[in-house]
Amino acid sequence: MKKLKEYILCFIDGFFMSIADSVPGVSGGTVAFILGFYDKFIISLDNLIRGDKKAKIKAIKYLFKIGIGWIIGLLLAVSFLSSLFSKHIYAMSSIFIGFIIFAIPLVIKEEKEHLVGKYHNIIFAIFGAGLVILITYLNRVVGASFNIDSFNFGTAVYVFLAASIAITAMILPGISGSTLLLIFGLYIPIITKIKELMTMNFSVLPVLIVFGLGVIFGVLVFTKLLRKCLDKRRSATIYAILGMMIASIYAIVMGPTTLDVPKAYLTMKTFSIWYFLLGGIIIMALEGLKSFLSKN
Repeated sequence: MKKLKEYILCFIDGFFMSIADSVPGVSGGTVAFILGFYDKFIISLDNLIRGDKKAKIKAIKYLFKIGIGWIIGLLLAVSFLSSLFSKHIYAMSSIFIGFIIFAIPLVIKEEKEHLVGKYHNIIFAIFGAGLVILITYLNRVVGASFNIDSFNFGTAVYVFLAASIAITAMILPGISGSTLLLIFGLYIPIITKIKELMTMNFSVLPVLIVFGLGVIFGVLVFTKLLRKCLDKRRSATIYAILGMMIASIYAIVMGPTTLDVPKAYLTMKTFSIWYFLLGGIIIMALEGLKSFLSKN
């Protein structure tokens, strides 16, 4: 029974992380931090690469459980939710803003000992927020699709490097990897290639394999640095993460402008208080479910 509960918790974590990673303006790392498995996720990634045999086996088991939920979430996002986000972007944006607004007090409560009395680290929150705002702005300025149909060496290098950078954003709370892919002009092309692969079109495999190798390289380089930050400079890191989470609200507000057919950014007129509250209810329900399963 205990193992079943663990699988359920990991499935929930991976599923919601994947849904967030699939949406421009939202970070899977934000969801991981909100749901309280961020440290374990980063440590597992690092142990998978640099840990001893025992640590590697433990990491593989944990990441496999997370991965099941993540893959199902990705398939759902690609096949169904992508059209939902396009047609009901303002409702979905309101939900994700609800996620963040209701989650921030939970994060502050969880990390209270690393935040209270260490207000000099607020500078890191400002830096984190500024980074998210800058990336969101760049997306509006330079975002355009990159042609990966004629796949050659130059294209492969570009896809590899873009994937390596984007995965760091998917891991970091507040910075959306999807938004970075939009800046690089690869979000729509990569999503399209994944859809084609789901229809058994294996001609798209080369570009997706290169993209996957870029993701792996980014994880190899980045997780060690992030784990050190969480271990040795946790207060500064948490402040930076909170800054990125708060600024990600701006990224979500601007999210509709990054659609394949751009729409106006979210305003008070298009903002839905009911969907906002629904986002809050979902966060509270997930928090309650995790607490219940952890205790019983």
